[in-house]
Amino acid sequence: MSELRFPDNFRWGAATAAYQIEGATRDDGRGPSIWDTFSRTPGKVHQGQTGDVACDHYHRFADDVELMAELGLSAYRFSVSWPRVQPDGTGPINPRGLDFYDRLVDALLGRGIDPIVTLYHWDLPQTLQDRGGWVTRETAEHFAGYAAAVHGRIGDRVASWTTLNEPWCSAYLGYGNGVHAPGIQDPGAAFTAVHHLLLGHGLAARALRTAGAGTVGITLNPADVRPADPDSAADAAAVRLVDGLQNRIFLDPLFRAAYPVDVLEHIARIVPPAFIRDGDEKLIATPIDLLGVNYYTPTYVAGRPDGAGGGGAFPGTDGAVEFLPPTGPLTDMGWMIEPAGLTRMLERLAADYPGVPLLITENGAAFPDRAGAEGVGADRTEAEGAGPVADTDRIAYLDAHLRAAHTAIARGVDLRGYLVWSLLDNFEWAEGYRKRFGIVHVDYLTQRRTPKASARWYQEVISRNGL
Repeated sequence: MSELRFPDNFRWGAATAAYQIEGATRDDGRGPSIWDTFSRTPGKVHQGQTGDVACDHYHRFADDVELMAELGLSAYRFSVSWPRVQPDGTGPINPRGLDFYDRLVDALLGRGIDPIVTLYHWDLPQTLQDRGGWVTRETAEHFAGYAAAVHGRIGDRVASWTTLNEPWCSAYLGYGNGVHAPGIQDPGAAFTAVHHLLLGHGLAARALRTAGAGTVGITLNPADVRPADPDSAADAAAVRLVDGLQNRIFLDPLFRAAYPVDVLEHIARIVPPAFIRDGDEKLIATPIDLLGVNYYTPTYVAGRPDGAGGGGAFPGTDGAVEFLPPTGPLTDMGWMIEPAGLTRMLERLAADYPGVPLLITENGAAFPDRAGAEGVGADRTEAEGAGPVADTDRIAYLDAHLRAAHTAIARGVDLRGYLVWSLLDNFEWAEGYRKRFGIVHVDYLTQRRTPKASARWYQEVISRNGL
């Protein structure tokens, strides 16, 4: 393969999320989140596993920061736990919760690593969910207050702020098909949650901007939606519908201050959109400085006028759209590997919503990693043998996607950096601990960290700013 170099000042980093790595769910005044509740609900998470301990990052962050520095990371994206900072989601701030992020930010800066803060990565305080969660407008308003409180403590040292991570997942998986917390299955609630999440983003972005935040953004998981048959009118209609529900429903209000007409018509067939009030769309479109892009796999669909098909994560597609099973090489999540989809997505975003720099905030893959001669089973709980993880499949995945990103840059896309998902093996939501995305292996019994072959490969990529 040809040798490639990325632009000067390209940001190389890694990403994590609070509930997936921190543990310490009852320490220092943290309140319960919807994921604490959901993971304790029988049948919701693999083997009833929880994030109670996870990677114990709350107590081991200093060592983890040293590991980041060893790998040469210039940026680290982490999320703040809302219930750690504000246990009830409203009212008094918990200073001990903010103390943790204070220490983490200082440790990162002390090692020359730029902190990128995500304010919401799905761990809503349970008390807010008890009052309706993202289906209620008040949650969006409370989110802005929480954002201001976090900025008030660490905003003097943190320049880069992200409001939400993947509101598509929060709304559709949390309130639509219920496979994520809070586990509600209500298509109307899903669309209501979409709007209130976006409203919360707008309110928080305005609060951050008023407080003097340097860079304000949001992270989405836009889908590269492709037709099964490029010549089929029915498949083209299916693409348009799914693209509307995953991409344009978020992108258009953010950058055009209006929901797409066809998406509003679709929503109205399921729930009256009375939750959208005058002025909301203008508020949602509060200017941002950066769009985070999470990409893992493409989406292939076909139109099914015969009434077959449907996807529970896309309300209103039953009987109209078939989501095709993945083909070719797959990750351990069963996701299709298609790096060209990343190039297409980045080019599409740059063309349709110009003027906002892009940052790949998540990209990576789960594979059934094996450590040393003994190996690491997905559900292994005993101490594991030492030895490097030769995760050649992950290296191939990352290499191909970085080349796809470079292609987009060469074609004029303003892409500012790449953050691998994830730094550490961690609690993978409903999959528990059986799926490993990390470039660093974690023995969940001993909490020993062992850089995989992919970590050393990534270290080399960073050192030469290229492939």
